[in-house]
Amino acid sequence: MLFSSYTFLFQFLPAVALAFAAARRHSPRAGILVLAAASLFFYGAWRPVYLLLLIASVAVNFSLGLRMEDPLRRRAVGMLGVALNLALLCCFKYTNFIFDSINTLTGAPLPFFNIVLPLGISFFTFQQIAYLVDVMRGARVERDIVSYTLFVSFFPHLIAGPLVHHAEMIPQFKRGRTSRSAVLAARGLAIFAAGLFKKVVIADNLAQFVSPVFAHLDAGGGVTAPWAWLATLAYTLQIYFDFSGYSDMAVGLALLFGIRLPVNFRSPYQATSIIEFWRRWHITLSRFLRDYLYIPLGGNRLGEQRRYLNLMLTMLLGGLWHGAGLNFLIWGGLHGLYLCANHLWQAWRGAGAAVSATGGIAKAFSWTLTFFAVVIAWVFFRARTAVGAWQMLGGLFGFEAGSSAYTSPGILRLMDLPLLVGEERLLLIGGGAVTVALALALALPNVPQLFGYREYRRAPEQASWLRWRPNAAWALVSALALAISLFGMWQRLEFLYFQF
Repeated sequence: MLFSSYTFLFQFLPAVALAFAAARRHSPRAGILVLAAASLFFYGAWRPVYLLLLIASVAVNFSLGLRMEDPLRRRAVGMLGVALNLALLCCFKYTNFIFDSINTLTGAPLPFFNIVLPLGISFFTFQQIAYLVDVMRGARVERDIVSYTLFVSFFPHLIAGPLVHHAEMIPQFKRGRTSRSAVLAARGLAIFAAGLFKKVVIADNLAQFVSPVFAHLDAGGGVTAPWAWLATLAYTLQIYFDFSGYSDMAVGLALLFGIRLPVNFRSPYQATSIIEFWRRWHITLSRFLRDYLYIPLGGNRLGEQRRYLNLMLTMLLGGLWHGAGLNFLIWGGLHGLYLCANHLWQAWRGAGAAVSATGGIAKAFSWTLTFFAVVIAWVFFRARTAVGAWQMLGGLFGFEAGSSAYTSPGILRLMDLPLLVGEERLLLIGGGAVTVALALALALPNVPQLFGYREYRRAPEQASWLRWRPNAAWALVSALALAISLFGMWQRLEFLYFQF
């Protein structure tokens, strides 16, 4: 069930909100029972058989956590739990990738399995691994099965994050009623409307300049430089507005029930270094990789060479987490190389090297280099085949190849209206759309900042007209964003992280 669907907006969400409000009047416990039941229903609505998988995963990890209360077997049980979770993830996500790799290396005729990836398996598996590791480190064992189930399955973050931590979620489920629930709900609805607008109006419309081009390249075709740059830049912005829009919707939905999720994006395309980019992009995944992979590998405590090895391993595994394929491995490897180069540059500059450029020029150059590196890496993330990725890179740098260059059908879809447009005009329209989207990403506050959410609550003052207030003017803006989004939902495009 997509957040950007009429079924979710006009059936599921109102029913859950009303049931939660009625149950919450009785007790906080009744409220979380309603949310847990609704979350399980939400997950099962796509493929009911996978609801059994989610329930089994929750039950096994919860039981293992209880067994870890015995200090003598805490580590053994915890390691078993981590191994079981990784085995589950590998079974569904990496079986064919592993078999294909063995087949390529050895020629062994291993079979191909038509495995449908369960929704959100990467997210709910990592969250439970983090819980077990924290209990191994001495964190308190959760003894309430309902709170634990809701922590794993809470529907706003279940299928595409953000990755949440048990210590920041479970205490919220158990607290009493808040006196500012109306203000929280108003803020939540406004944030949800902003996220829906980002996904439906911006990301989904950019997709029409992306999907046909990459499909043509994956089939062995070529592409001219203008279409290569348009498709690549459009995807760079599509994935940002799609994924950050989903995260904003998750935050807004959670606020309707008095729950605060972590911020997952802080204007990452404003970053002037790759290190800064990863502090702004998919923040909860960066936190997980740092705390449960990079630091356990030794972090930067075992010398410079080991530090760079740990960075590379972390980013390679982070790439594979996104998807089972060589393209994701290359994407992770590129970002690993970028991070190593960034740390080496910082170490060298810190040793006393002079910077010849002025501060403003240096900052502009740093931003350009960072953005260019990110854009090039997105080519491998988006392409479905290695051939498609290399064809796109060839097009970007003026080396056309393949059986035929991409030719647009000349159809532009605005809302539910197909328009016949010449190819040159379509390129101009696409370039304009990319320019506007990039300007929004670079110039405007991000949604949590705009709405004063969490760490932005006491941030330095911004222009008064950009500060959200629970008043009629902002209600009108949110209603307008929601109305425009509703007209754009005809496409019913899945979130890009829908089955990660």
